[in-house]
Amino acid sequence: MPILHQELLHLKAISNRHTLSNRHMVHLQVLHRVTTPRRPVRSTSPAAGPLRRASPPQQGHYGGHSPQPPYGGHSPQPSYGHPPPGQPPYGAPPQNAYGAPPQHHGAPGYPPPPGPGYGAPPPGPGNYHAPGPAPGPAPPSPGYVPHQLAPGDFRMQCDTLRKAMKGFGTDEKALIHTLAPLDPYQMAAVRSTYSQHLGRDLYKDVQSETRGYFQQGLLAVIEGPLGHDIAWARESIEGAGTKEWLMNDILLGRSNADLNAIRMGYDQKYHKSLIRDVEGDLSFKTATLFKAVLQGSRHEDGLPPNPQAIDAEVRALHDATTGRMTNNVGEVVGIFARASNDELRAIDRAFEARYHKKLEKHIEKEFSGHMEDAFLHMLRSATDPARRDAILLEQCMAGLGTKDERLVVRVVRVHWNREHKERVKAAYRHEYKKDLIERVRGETSGDYRDLMVALLQ
Repeated sequence: MPILHQELLHLKAISNRHTLSNRHMVHLQVLHRVTTPRRPVRSTSPAAGPLRRASPPQQGHYGGHSPQPPYGGHSPQPSYGHPPPGQPPYGAPPQNAYGAPPQHHGAPGYPPPPGPGYGAPPPGPGNYHAPGPAPGPAPPSPGYVPHQLAPGDFRMQCDTLRKAMKGFGTDEKALIHTLAPLDPYQMAAVRSTYSQHLGRDLYKDVQSETRGYFQQGLLAVIEGPLGHDIAWARESIEGAGTKEWLMNDILLGRSNADLNAIRMGYDQKYHKSLIRDVEGDLSFKTATLFKAVLQGSRHEDGLPPNPQAIDAEVRALHDATTGRMTNNVGEVVGIFARASNDELRAIDRAFEARYHKKLEKHIEKEFSGHMEDAFLHMLRSATDPARRDAILLEQCMAGLGTKDERLVVRVVRVHWNREHKERVKAAYRHEYKKDLIERVRGETSGDYRDLMVALLQ
């Protein structure tokens, strides 16, 4: 039984015997909202039946290849790369150094991901569309299936890396030149080959030979997308205080498959529950949001949303946040936690059409702090992921001093998807009238600068 349902039944059992405190009553209402799907609103006209949706197209993926969804995107979950539907692209990306990106998961010759298992989402609640065939779960993104490697012989790269670190001194340029161009599958293959061919651990060798943010960037690349996300999910919780920005970056706006891979990998690596660790590190309202998100049961993208159901959600969002002494956070959490990217985009458009104001501006007005940042991240992941990442990168460099740790995390995550990276660079120029690479070059120095620039090129 899912954790949210267990907690809901527990609170209901308590209410049968005792009078619940105000805090328990709010918690019960939120859990009921998150675990109970909203019924689609049906037209009262006999001629106007519920709108059925066409068969789902093939899902895209995250990494150095296809239109995929690393941290949010459009249907077929554009994820991290494509501009939202109905918006002109920021600019066509140049040809991939490894050839044209394939149309489906991975690159030509790469093994397909295994079936449901590691990273496969559990069955979700009801949808915003009429009864009928629901879209199947999207596969994990490139780099989110453990032990999935690129084919080929990578001994030459491994020898180059070992030579760069052997003896007196380190050849930092060779490390950058060898590691920066690799896609998720190639990086996994190099790390595996390094171990088999040389009998050494690439991560540990680089860790012992480098320092500072240069080291942090190289190790993030070596870990690959999934390993990096698992490690930084832990980093967001450990120590004094919560790194809310990092928790948002890693866990929000993700596909079900990728989020479930992160959660399962975290549980296996640290022998702890990611859901419980996150919940214990946050205040009640934000804990409720992340607990709902971490179920990994968002509606899947792929079919057009039901306009009547979307209209009902838009009204519910407005009623929950307008003309009230306090916002009905549980209502908003329920909508954002279960909606697919397709549905969030439809809600965004319908909200502006009905109330003549942008949903993003409405969130900024009605919420603050971590809750505001979380809702904005989820919304931007659906409506315009390239602009989202352009804004996040500028936040690392704006003001006095550079937030280097954030910059490393965000540059490494953007670089895995080459097509998305080009869109982020174009979105950054559109938003700030500056070149992203030159901006990063001016905010960093030394080998750290050279690595960040190489990852963005």
